Amino acid sequence: MSNQTHSISRTSQAARVAGVLGALVLMVLIAAPWWAGRADMRLMGELFLYLALASLWNLMAGYAGLVSVGQQAYVGFGGYMLFALTIFGGLHPLYAIAGAGVLGALIAIPVATLIFRLRGAYFAIGTWVIAEVFRLSFAQISALGGGSGSSLPVGIVRSLASSRSGRESLAYWMALGAAVTAITVVYLLLRSRRGLALTAIRDNELAAGSLGIDIWRTKFVVYVVASGLTAMLGALIFLQKLRISPDAAFSVNDWTAFVIFIVVIGGIGTIEGPIIGTLIFFALRETLADLGTTYLIVLGIVAIVVMLKAPKGVWGFIVERYDMQLFPLRYRVKLNDQAKR
Repeated sequence: MSNQTHSISRTSQAARVAGVLGALVLMVLIAAPWWAGRADMRLMGELFLYLALASLWNLMAGYAGLVSVGQQAYVGFGGYMLFALTIFGGLHPLYAIAGAGVLGALIAIPVATLIFRLRGAYFAIGTWVIAEVFRLSFAQISALGGGSGSSLPVGIVRSLASSRSGRESLAYWMALGAAVTAITVVYLLLRSRRGLALTAIRDNELAAGSLGIDIWRTKFVVYVVASGLTAMLGALIFLQKLRISPDAAFSVNDWTAFVIFIVVIGGIGTIEGPIIGTLIFFALRETLADLGTTYLIVLGIVAIVVMLKAPKGVWGFIVERYDMQLFPLRYRVKLNDQAKR
């Protein structure tokens, strides 16, 4: 005879295997300055920064329902704060990156108080308007180059490392660290009580409110945290570029449209989705880069096909078919058979 007992677990065999493989891949990536060329390191560094941006946008849109098309506001703000804090404040670039994150979170508080009065498409348009206000405002600051932009002084650049190879290695490690930090923050937040509230809001906002969840406060915290981290990423991006201008800093194409594409094709509302989407985006970009503007048309076609064939994205399709989770967030009930004499 046998009877069945139930056990509740949050992990799975696939997640354990993914954790081991992820640790091995991370060690290989950390050692990249010793085995990769400069061009490969620059490409991987850019990939890591886009992965971090996509993970933060996915946290807002995929879980909190804050579909922003104006996150370039914080990318540009962070970049300009890096320049201001290093040139006029005399801070070391690494401290300036942290300062840009703090200032980004602080400026996000009044912005959130304003745009949270809007809903749906009006919220999305409101975020874009805020980004344009930021762009026009910084274009008027002559001390930072006005509309033509500004470059980092050579002395500030050399303060990072004495050699060019050392600076490139440091920039690569910071980009890798940014991606790991963004994914870790999102993962830990979603496994916390606030993450449970976010999941409830995503599934049914009215039901979540009826259970006593403070929807406004939960979304507010997510927006401020994501905006502060995005500002830090913006500072890191323009530390690598060494030059900033309003059009480059607040580009809706580079810092929002491509990020939305990554999240949508990868799988919105999942941690794994932005990772898959970033890999697909860069594979398409590197393969089709010689096609010029046709490359953008191909990206649009790919997005349409994915949305039609796999509305939940590539990772959503995989989950539906194989029921896999590499970053386990849900509790699972398992049936255990026990032999009984």
